[in-house]
Amino acid sequence: MLSDNELKVAVLGLGYIGLPTAAVIARTGASVLGIDVHQNVVDTVNSGKVHIEEVDLDGLVSGVVQRGYLRASNVLEPADVFVIAVPTPFAEDRRPDTGFVLEAARAVASVLKAGDTVILESTSPVGTTEHVRDLLAELRPELRAPGISESSDYAVAYCPERVLPGRILVELIDNDRVIGGITPRCARKALTFYRRFVRGACITTSARAAEMTKLTENAFRDVNIAFANELSLVADTMGVDVWEVIRLANRHPRVNILQPGPGVGGHCIAVDPWFLVAADPKNTPLIRTAREVNDGKTDHVIAAAAAMIATNPGVPVACMGLAFKANIDDFRESPALKVALALARQFPDQIKIVEPYARSLPNAFAATGARLIDVDAAIETCPIMIVLVDHDVFRSIPLEERADKRVLDTRGIWLDQPPLRSDARLGRRTS
Repeated sequence: MLSDNELKVAVLGLGYIGLPTAAVIARTGASVLGIDVHQNVVDTVNSGKVHIEEVDLDGLVSGVVQRGYLRASNVLEPADVFVIAVPTPFAEDRRPDTGFVLEAARAVASVLKAGDTVILESTSPVGTTEHVRDLLAELRPELRAPGISESSDYAVAYCPERVLPGRILVELIDNDRVIGGITPRCARKALTFYRRFVRGACITTSARAAEMTKLTENAFRDVNIAFANELSLVADTMGVDVWEVIRLANRHPRVNILQPGPGVGGHCIAVDPWFLVAADPKNTPLIRTAREVNDGKTDHVIAAAAAMIATNPGVPVACMGLAFKANIDDFRESPALKVALALARQFPDQIKIVEPYARSLPNAFAATGARLIDVDAAIETCPIMIVLVDHDVFRSIPLEERADKRVLDTRGIWLDQPPLRSDARLGRRTS
């Protein structure tokens, strides 16, 4: 077994998962090469800086780059372990697109040698790891492929990330990992690699079981959030405060309802359930319905916010937050961004965006007249506030600074503000 300072690792994809993973591995003393197709990402990492917001990541990257353990490039080199952490979006028909994964596998094939381990971490449809193996076998027929030949020259495995943005560096180490191999030997080789930096339990299984485990985790979350979001709509119809209902219901020892919001976002929960639906549409009506409920909640929030704004023509409106969850700068599949953009297009020049984790607005806002402002400016100039993200800085706004505002609170962060009119429902507080 190679020692940490002899091990060469290549991480393909330096995004929200790939860069923290590369940095954590580099901290063990391994020589890590991060691969990304974007030259600005490569240049940023090589300067010891980061292009994403994540707690303590900047200091870690700076340290491992300075010590020579981590460098970035857009050209892959030979390594002992290849970790594929590229995006797996879905197409317009909501079928998964594994094109980035297969392109990464082609790059690995160009430098693959006997003894190497190839690990896919990208959330993927069941069977994708086998497709990676098949592509490697096709492009490098002189090497014996696992699960095809009686013995193999390299290992192929699947090990999905299961981390929470804002806690990625902690959870990469402490969380349990599910490691699925094309063969049991592949799983054992991948297990040896993860044991170098993971303190949590590492459980081995088949590649297909590991792939479905990851999709199951995210679909479970999506279904439970859908229940909370649907409940918020029913409470709105009944004229009941959904936040109070959930708080009281959760006092039951076997009830734990999640919190509603303006929808579901992010690179996992808003996307991955569709992988299961696409694979078996006949047997996934609940998962499909949950996705439709959560997407529909975003449309409902847009309609509710538009109705409030329409009754106050020309009044400045602060849309509070664009990220898909609190205290991060990740806007992927964000319902907050969708709501803010729809309102900016419907009410040109009225909408102001408050997003403390953005230096500028996304390009989609260019033709809307929307402007990025800070929290203090929103308090001073915007009579209407649409709370879309529960950033800590928004929670800190005191009651007296909201007293003269009309507020639609889709996150329930201002529950100390009493509803003064009968339209203060749907997880929102209006004063």
